[in-house]
Amino acid sequence: MSTPDALSLKRHRDLVGRSSELWGRRVVIAILCIAPILAAFNVFGQQPDTTTVSTDAAKVSMYTPNKVRGGLLFSTRFHIHARRDIKQATLVLDEGWAEGMAINTIEPSPVGEASRDGKLAFDLGHIPAGSSYVLFMQFQVNPTNVAWHRPQNVELDDGDTKLLSIDHDVTIFP
Repeated sequence: MSTPDALSLKRHRDLVGRSSELWGRRVVIAILCIAPILAAFNVFGQQPDTTTVSTDAAKVSMYTPNKVRGGLLFSTRFHIHARRDIKQATLVLDEGWAEGMAINTIEPSPVGEASRDGKLAFDLGHIPAGSSYVLFMQFQVNPTNVAWHRPQNVELDDGDTKLLSIDHDVTIFP
C-alpha cells in the first residue's frame, strides 16, 4: 500500500517538525481537565457546612454551602432549639439569600412572611422551651449571578428582641 500524494510520512505519521503542536494540544487538554478535578475537591462549592451559634435563649444550627455555582440547586436547613420560651420566633435572612437566587420551597411554611428593611422575615410562631423547630429552604442560583463573599447573615428574634445572629457569606462561581 502506497502513501497518498498529499501526505508525508515524516510530517504526518512521525510528526517531524511538529512537536510544538503536540505539546500545545497536551496543554489545552490538561487545562480542560483541571476544572473537573478542582470541582471534585469542592473548590467550586456545593459541599454544605454546619454553623452553630448558641445563647442562653436558643441554639441555631445552619446547614448550607458557602460556595455555589450558577444554576445549582441546593438546600439549607435551620435547626432552632429553644432553651427558653420563644413566643414570637422570627428568622430574619439578609438580602443575599434572595439576590440572584430563586427560593423554590420553604418547609414547613412559616406562619407569616414579611420584609424587614429589605431582609426576609419569617414568622415561625411559638417555640416552647426545650423544643426544636427545623426550617428547610431550597434555592436555585441564577446562572448569571456571580458574587464573592456576599453576606447571607441570619438573625433569630423573639418579637422585636434579637436573640442571636449567624455571620455567613456565600461565594457564587459562574
